[in-house]
Amino acid sequence: MSQNRHGSRSPGEHDGDYDAVVLAGGAARRLGGADKPGVRVGGRALLDRVLAACADARNTVVVADPRPTARPVTWAREDPPGGGPLAALGAGLPHTTADRVVLLSADLPFLGTPTVKGLLAELDAGTADGVVLTDPDGRDQPLVAAYRARPLHGTLASLRTEHGGLTGLPLRRLTAALNLTRISDPVASFDCDTWDDIATARARIREHGHVLDEWISAVKDELGIDLDVDTGVLLDLARDAAHGVARPAAPLTTFLVGYAAARSGGGPEAVAEAARKAAALARRWAEEDAVENAADGKPGTGPDAG
Repeated sequence: MSQNRHGSRSPGEHDGDYDAVVLAGGAARRLGGADKPGVRVGGRALLDRVLAACADARNTVVVADPRPTARPVTWAREDPPGGGPLAALGAGLPHTTADRVVLLSADLPFLGTPTVKGLLAELDAGTADGVVLTDPDGRDQPLVAAYRARPLHGTLASLRTEHGGLTGLPLRRLTAALNLTRISDPVASFDCDTWDDIATARARIREHGHVLDEWISAVKDELGIDLDVDTGVLLDLARDAAHGVARPAAPLTTFLVGYAAARSGGGPEAVAEAARKAAALARRWAEEDAVENAADGKPGTGPDAG
């Protein structure tokens, strides 16, 4: 493993070599005691959205009572339950073994993998004990952060000794003892504490600029697909099939492309190759139709003709 001048990894190296701890056991009093991790935004539980953001973690620990999740996790619980975020971290951290730990709350609807990778890259680029996200007002969000495991373990051990346990201690007792750096991400730091926050999140993902990516992510989670493909290629294929053949050809063609890619072993390359072949066929189909109609002196017969 290469080292930089600070003795840490080069930025971006071995991004998946980390563990994640997700705190999902709060009382959600501002939601009237609702099951906040299970509240759905864009058809997916908030907890599942956060788990998708750290899907490449070596091990993910969720501190809460067990529940069905879209991805496999390790479950932990503070004793007694409801002891606060510091006690929850103290319950989850012993289940981790990586040198880097990403700590997340379960109410972050817009957290994505790029933000997690950004936190880890910033951690690797320096010597700080941790990197925390800040919200639009510049306030620290220590539950959207990446930490080095050794100082995290050491500080928790010191706090246990000093206070006889971690129950009820505020999280600032931890962060005040650590050397932290900060990066800003006003979107990823948005958390859902109230029903107004939930409504805002639901409205945002249905905006034109976000809805397609949100839908594709939701479908992949629902179907258990960890496959990053160029959706632009598939959209172009659907357009070619709809315009050059018939509108119903678009969804059927993209389904057949997926089926063909799966039969050939799957993966982004298989999808791209199947899409390329189908798109070429759709163009040949349309060109042939145009030639025949020109010879007959007829207008085109495609779905947009006339």
